[in-house]
Amino acid sequence: MDLTGKHILLVGLGRSSVAAAQLIMEKGGMPFISERNDGQSLENWLEICRTRGIPVETAGHTSPLFQTADLVVINPGVPYSAPCLDIPKEKGIPVVGELEFASWFNHSTVIAVTGTNGKTTATSLLYTMIRTCGYSVALAGNTHTAWSEVTAKEEQPEYTVLEVSSYQMETADTFHPKVAVILNLTPDHLGRHGTMECYGATKARIFQRMQSGDTVILNKDYAALRALPLPFQAETVWFGKARDGDKTGWSYDTAHFYQDGEIAADAKDSPLPGLHNKENITAVLAAAHALGLDWGGVLQGLRQFAGVEHRIEYVASINGIAFFNDSKATNIDSLRVALESFVQPVVLIAGGEGKGSSYEPLRSLIRDHVSTLITIGEEAPALEACFQKDVFICRGTTMKDAVYKAYTAASPGSVVLLSPACASFDWYSNYEERGGDFKNCVHALKEDLHTGEEKGK
Repeated sequence: MDLTGKHILLVGLGRSSVAAAQLIMEKGGMPFISERNDGQSLENWLEICRTRGIPVETAGHTSPLFQTADLVVINPGVPYSAPCLDIPKEKGIPVVGELEFASWFNHSTVIAVTGTNGKTTATSLLYTMIRTCGYSVALAGNTHTAWSEVTAKEEQPEYTVLEVSSYQMETADTFHPKVAVILNLTPDHLGRHGTMECYGATKARIFQRMQSGDTVILNKDYAALRALPLPFQAETVWFGKARDGDKTGWSYDTAHFYQDGEIAADAKDSPLPGLHNKENITAVLAAAHALGLDWGGVLQGLRQFAGVEHRIEYVASINGIAFFNDSKATNIDSLRVALESFVQPVVLIAGGEGKGSSYEPLRSLIRDHVSTLITIGEEAPALEACFQKDVFICRGTTMKDAVYKAYTAASPGSVVLLSPACASFDWYSNYEERGGDFKNCVHALKEDLHTGEEKGK
């Protein structure tokens, strides 16, 4: 697409829009970013825009470009139904997301991974495998580098591994990966998508343009995925738990990973804990096979990969109590996965900005795995109301307070786990900031207690 002389309006200020603006300028276009909000939290992005010469407006959408732009590109956090987009739509101005926009300038082989949970781990693992096989590769999308930053480069990598969210798929009309993976599908973001059916349909847009020679990889353990209408030309590969001797497609058990019943890798090849990671690994192995990667390099990458930050991340041990940061657990299914990863008693720190989900399905799991629940954030009252008959509960007024109360409630041999099951936006700008605060509080507590002394002294 020729952007020379084109006026392009970017709605929402953040990583994606700044990268897209840079791409627009590289291609000879004229970007303008419009942001509804104002305040200190935007200062870092505003400074970047000033440095790069990107014009921005904040505190409202007043630019005449909403009526005259050649193209509108929206940040993932801006829904296609946002009122500010009504005028461009009425004027017939195309409105696309940053993922769709970046795809117009892509020249590499794309592997796209989506799902409710596990996307960051799966994409990071596949990226590692491709690198160990000797290829140039970029890791982009959602929580990684904005894809526009990759496609703006004159020399693009041989492969791009994309983490794709449902928000990004809303406006991806021509996006066409070579390999598409849907890891799982459980209730999330229903405040934006409305129903599970709409949520699943949005995820399924990832393979709507796939054709002969492409590969779709789906988890057979989820009925919602089995019910999706599949692209009839692309190859469909299923993965999931090995049950009753059925190891067709790609599967896993506690000891091995299989392809059509043949051992493809040993579980001991990966240091990642939990059955959820076996699910992620199986999907990634299927993707690596679909790409035709050297299997020795694939296994080398599997052995090297130690996990991602904020996903059941070990932080420290204090007097026999292990602290884990799972700040990326922003929904109830992520919390379930985290709790099932531990056999030790868990002191759980949970809460934040709620998503409207019911916590009732977690009650038996909380009773069986959690010795004490420390609630935080706006959702604390809802969590307390749900679990008051199941577990001892106390409230943390700050992250520091929550960490200290969790430590005092724990005993040697147990685990303190931050796994909020909620968004972070009540106290923090994102889950990374929340996880960083948790880790800082743990390290500060360890220093204050002069680790090595007996607890309570």
